[in-house]
Amino acid sequence: MSKHRSPIIVPEDTHEVLLHACCAPCSSAIVEWLLAHEVQPVIYYFNPNIFPQEEYDIRKQESKCHAESLGVRWIDGDYDHTRWLACVRGQEGEPERGRRCETCFQMRLTKAAEEARHQGIRVFTTTLASSRWKSLEQIERAGLAAQDAVPGTFFWAQNWRKGGLYERRNQLLREFQFYNQQYCGCEFSMRK
Repeated sequence: MSKHRSPIIVPEDTHEVLLHACCAPCSSAIVEWLLAHEVQPVIYYFNPNIFPQEEYDIRKQESKCHAESLGVRWIDGDYDHTRWLACVRGQEGEPERGRRCETCFQMRLTKAAEEARHQGIRVFTTTLASSRWKSLEQIERAGLAAQDAVPGTFFWAQNWRKGGLYERRNQLLREFQFYNQQYCGCEFSMRK
């Protein structure tokens, strides 16, 4: 397992990256940083874990509007909550940072890797690594498994909390008056 480094180091020859995004607050500082460092993000919104549908729709619309306001391309992944439930079946009672989370990450990051390849983008990363509530080790394992499953892709394992980005995220949250959800989106985390 690699160490999550700070400052942020862009993978060599990376001018475009597919950014799997869970919501506008988590992507805002990352997108700002990427654009400032001449890396063009393409936001991929694939979050079948989010429940209920109304919560999903709020996060999706806000992510899309934020991307459009910055002139950043935004791709809508399919919302198939039933498929996600089947993917995590038997892990519903797992605690946060348990096996269910890693299974969820792997499903979502594999789809992100597939979308990156479909778009002709080699490098993909995720806003999941900006949340202090998520395990960076689980995210990295899931991303590397997705990279291995989708030849021609490279997972940029980056701790997006570092380099002042977590603090900047909170500033942007207030500045844009983003909706700030109180759980990751999963109905099982909501119940805790």
